[in-house]
Amino acid sequence: MGSRYGGLKQTDPIGPNGEAIIDYSIFDAIRAGFGKVVFVIRESFAENFKASFEKKLNGKITTEYVYQELSNIPEGLEFNPERQKPWGTGHAVLVARGLINEAFAVINADDFYGAEAYRKVADFLTKASQETFPHYAMVGYRLDQTLSDNGYVSRGVCSADENGHLIDVVEHTSIERKGDEIIASVDDSTKTLAGNTVVSMNFWGFLPSYFNFLEKSFANFIVANKDELKAEFYIPYVVNELIRNKEANIQVLQSSEKWFGVTYQEDKNNTIENINRLIKEGKYPAKLW
Repeated sequence: MGSRYGGLKQTDPIGPNGEAIIDYSIFDAIRAGFGKVVFVIRESFAENFKASFEKKLNGKITTEYVYQELSNIPEGLEFNPERQKPWGTGHAVLVARGLINEAFAVINADDFYGAEAYRKVADFLTKASQETFPHYAMVGYRLDQTLSDNGYVSRGVCSADENGHLIDVVEHTSIERKGDEIIASVDDSTKTLAGNTVVSMNFWGFLPSYFNFLEKSFANFIVANKDELKAEFYIPYVVNELIRNKEANIQVLQSSEKWFGVTYQEDKNNTIENINRLIKEGKYPAKLW
């Protein structure tokens, strides 16, 4: 549920025939060779989601649904009964474990990533599946290509080595443009970030082995944060652990695409304009399905 957006933005229409951003993502994924989409949602949204996607995706890609509920945690663990906030993106991936037995990508439903990103991740996963050591991937974007004109955004600021392997991802929950500068708020201080800083937009490529790391890390997280009402288990939390422990390599796949999305209600018109531009350029059909 988009607290800054003010509604269920994942199914809000932005295409000329009522398409949502996720429709374009699924379209790009199909073109890149993906064969299944797993929607991670709240159970209370299931009826709306299925009504939006089942009929139009039938015969084009396999669809599955899994519910991210607070109580969906490893057996024997407890948490503060007053908690209402979901456990975060890492938990969202973990709850899909029973439906995924192959190489897979992870995306946000309300972000437009561009067709190039899906092709790069698909190519990477095809090769990584043949390796014995865990090789995962993250699509990196230039920070100045990922900002909203209507307020702050959350981004994972990335560092990589000379081989393009991720060193770490530091989550910044408040980044915005102020005049000619890009300012990030970190704890109780602020800092300026360069426009060409590589950031994560939560587009990841994983193999099934990732679930083993994820489950163990999440159990430890719950034990450490069982009384917290807002602590979130982010995907980078696990990725950084894997890097520190030398248990996996994460390749940064750089994208030249400009991100756009609907963090705020005011972003919607700009997103509609971007979609119409891409249609005019011939990158998408006017009617997707």
